[in-house]
Amino acid sequence: MSVVSVLSQADIFDELTNTQLELIGSICAERHYQANDVIFEENTPGDEMYIIATGEVQIQVDPSLIGREGSTSSGAHTIATLRRGQSFGEVALVDEGLRSASAHCSMQDTHLVVIPRDKLMLLCDTYPQLGYKLMRNLAADLAMKIRHTDLKVREQLTWANEKK
Repeated sequence: MSVVSVLSQADIFDELTNTQLELIGSICAERHYQANDVIFEENTPGDEMYIIATGEVQIQVDPSLIGREGSTSSGAHTIATLRRGQSFGEVALVDEGLRSASAHCSMQDTHLVVIPRDKLMLLCDTYPQLGYKLMRNLAADLAMKIRHTDLKVREQLTWANEKK
């Protein structure tokens, strides 16, 4: 499967032309992972995003990394399982901050398309129409993920209150 065909399946590249997808494809790298491989760790710097071509990736958070005294929570918790065509690591494109979660490969022969921030931002600056479409899609994708996370938090709070 070509990089451009992988990109065309990802919602974050919705409504981009073939030429725009080829421009993005020209800056991408491909990486292969096996089950249990770490793609990136929570609280580490990030400067690239990923599109899943094949396989499966788990996004995990570890409450113990917050470092609060008396914290009863230990170990990582999977907050999302992502598959073909889904993206992750997008926040690194926006703020260049630390990763808010870890990404671990959960399936053998997982193939990822990797998009470096610096090269993508250069493309967006050079081709404003591409940049506009991509940033609009990125905002929509992040909004959907925030809403999903908000729903999970609400479910946890409701469940915790019902146990009392």
